Amino acid sequence: MGGETNQALLEPRTIDVDAAAEPAGGVISSHIQQLQAQTGPSYVTLVVHEQQKRAGSKASGTPEALTSGSGFVVSSGIIMTAGHVAVKRGNSVDARASDGRIYSGKVIAVKPDNDMALIKLRGFKAAAVTPSANHCMQRGAPVFSLGKPHARNDTARIGSVNSMSFGRAVKYSGFGYPDAIELRLATKKGESGGPLFDDKGQLTGMLVSTLSDANGRPLNLAHAISTPALAQFLCSNTQCTASWQQLSRQSMSCPAT
Repeated sequence: MGGETNQALLEPRTIDVDAAAEPAGGVISSHIQQLQAQTGPSYVTLVVHEQQKRAGSKASGTPEALTSGSGFVVSSGIIMTAGHVAVKRGNSVDARASDGRIYSGKVIAVKPDNDMALIKLRGFKAAAVTPSANHCMQRGAPVFSLGKPHARNDTARIGSVNSMSFGRAVKYSGFGYPDAIELRLATKKGESGGPLFDDKGQLTGMLVSTLSDANGRPLNLAHAISTPALAQFLCSNTQCTASWQQLSRQSMSCPAT
């Protein structure tokens, strides 16, 4: 672990494609393989454990997994994911990269009220996502996400923007967000923290939740945190590039679509 090769883990990563949303599916499906090749190296899957106790103390072995989810590279060795995936600062993390290798690290920052977290991985070098210069998108704009549903293969989901604002705050189990992008996207558990891209392969948000009706039935709707919020969190906790700094100064609000 920690960046060292384990031959048993070096398996090609297969990404299933779910293009259920139309007409957005048709826009992106024609070049989804190219988009996967462009964005796939920046995407990781995560297993999070409680902070390991010091050697010699009781229960000092590797604790059982708390959560699992998805994430993406924002700078050298730094991964962004959802706060409810990382849970709390100091938790240990195993991350599976596109080459099948497992890297270890820890949670270095969590923002529960906007459901964001940062992870630092040891010995991990991969190309970071490229954030879109303008986070505002029109209703119906095609998007796709990368994530790993529980007990399933990695999945690229193709969908569209329903609205750039949900219009109210959402809270759940100590986490939440003041607003979010509303998407026509049939995400599943395990995809939280995964990247959301536009049809050029540029980052436009981070997945945080799937919407259901009062009876728990999925609504084919999902929420994503917008990139200005991600940029503010990133730049306040670690060094960030000029493109992220520019995004951090953008208004969260977008023209009504």
